[in-house]
Amino acid sequence: MIPRIQKRGQRTLGLLYYLYGPGKFEEHIDPHLVASWDNNAPDPGRDESATLKQLQQLLDQPLENIEESERPTKHVWHLSVRNAAEDRILTDEEWGDVARRMVAAAGIDDPEQGAGCRWAAVRHADDHIHIVATLVREDGYKPDLDHDAARVQAQARALEKEMGLRRLNKGDGTAAKRPTSAERHKAERQGRGRTAREELREAVRRAVAGATSEEEFFDRLAAAGLLIRKRIAPSGDLLGYKVALPEDRNAQDEPVFYPGARLAPDLSLPRIRERWSADGHTPGTAPRKPAPSSPASARRRTASAAWQAVLIVEHGDDAVAAAYIAAAGEVLDALAQTSAAHTRSELREAAWAFERASRSHVQAERGHDRALRQAACDLVHGGPALGRGEDGATTAMAIDMLFFLITAAAHWHAKKDHAQQAAAAHQAAEHLRAAYKAAAAQPLGILYERGRHLNRSLRLRQTALLREAVPELAEQILAEPGWYALAATLVDAEAAGHNPAALLAEAVGQRELDTASSISEVLVWRLRRAADLPADTTGMPYAGAATEDTKRQPRQRAPRPVSRSSSDTPSARDRR
Repeated sequence: MIPRIQKRGQRTLGLLYYLYGPGKFEEHIDPHLVASWDNNAPDPGRDESATLKQLQQLLDQPLENIEESERPTKHVWHLSVRNAAEDRILTDEEWGDVARRMVAAAGIDDPEQGAGCRWAAVRHADDHIHIVATLVREDGYKPDLDHDAARVQAQARALEKEMGLRRLNKGDGTAAKRPTSAERHKAERQGRGRTAREELREAVRRAVAGATSEEEFFDRLAAAGLLIRKRIAPSGDLLGYKVALPEDRNAQDEPVFYPGARLAPDLSLPRIRERWSADGHTPGTAPRKPAPSSPASARRRTASAAWQAVLIVEHGDDAVAAAYIAAAGEVLDALAQTSAAHTRSELREAAWAFERASRSHVQAERGHDRALRQAACDLVHGGPALGRGEDGATTAMAIDMLFFLITAAAHWHAKKDHAQQAAAAHQAAEHLRAAYKAAAAQPLGILYERGRHLNRSLRLRQTALLREAVPELAEQILAEPGWYALAATLVDAEAAGHNPAALLAEAVGQRELDTASSISEVLVWRLRRAADLPADTTGMPYAGAATEDTKRQPRQRAPRPVSRSSSDTPSARDRR
């Protein structure tokens, strides 16, 4: 249930004409009253003798009881209350109860407080009502509306629980401003999937991801095709900015500009400058040059930075953890705009969802997040990645590490009772899981084949190593399809001069694995990152390949990631 207090108005009659009319798109059906201040107000929708003018005069009558100089300039209070699309359809009686509880919670008309304001609740659709009230009480005093928005939200959460409706997460006032109904209808008319406000928010977040200076930030905005309007002080200092889509225009055919702060709280120029000042950059000075980077090396550095960030989010100071979580949003934005087509859509959705999780009332202590912000910078300056080869394989590696970082952020928010942020982080993690599957299919498939071609003695040696290094997880890993890829990775690590048992024990011991759908795959990327092994093994020789006699044996079919008989698992075959 979403209650929304609209802007206060001056004309009660004009609002009633809209509520009882057909609507802008003929969407109003059977407008009628479901409740009013005295439960006896005339209903122009159901009573042919009643008029809108009569209802308006009765609603505004308290205004006549006070001096004109004391009347509020904007005396019309308007609240809409909307249910989710999947909720059951409430009856008129139920909507009437909702209306009475909402006006009591807001301070419009609480029976326990004596005299209240006059109000009426109009229903013209199955899923919502509108409440109109006059902001002068029957006794001539003005109502106490302090924190009315927070109070109606709290009442909505209680009603959801009592009426069996979809329960929304409690907000904390740090969410980006929602598009207005006019903005949504405009986007629908123009055939756009998102409103101009939402498109601009995403474009600005992409532009700021990894940016190192105001100059670079505004250059990226211009390169994205946005119209930019800067606010300059008389001294010449830059105070703020607004952006617009060239095709988004008002009735006068003028571009509709949005200030950064109206797109999201952290997109105002002062909040953006906090990131640069923490990096040691002073506005107006030349930005630092990013280190030369390729898409693959940028993704490796991103994986390493994300790996270290997990520990900070899980065990660090709250202010520092908040900074890392905010920087994780930048990394997702940077990765989404530089990845190949087969992962771009899910990564973009992950970044879009995580935007809500990147802010909370915990003040971020910038500067500690420099490694993650540098990773975002490297991703952008490294350029677009290919969907294959080392670029594609390191993309899978980076996504795998980021999944654990975003999951850690979800747990951190949940512990702080940040319900909306925790839900957003979990949603982002699911999109990352889907992107990972697309990115990892080819490189893991190659590793699987390399592991499957290991000769029997070498495979048994890796099995014994696994059982010795991680006995508590060995049987689960051996039963997974990804075991062959992990076995090949252990062989590669040893060939590169590393101690595979030590690497394996360290990879398991440093971070949790409970949220992993495949422990063996997670360990593949952790080991290949820690040992600096190539993520893509295309063309690499099959170390310890099977003998000719073994090759002549019937080829076994590759295991599928579905339920199988216990006798067909890799561990069962190794024990034969």
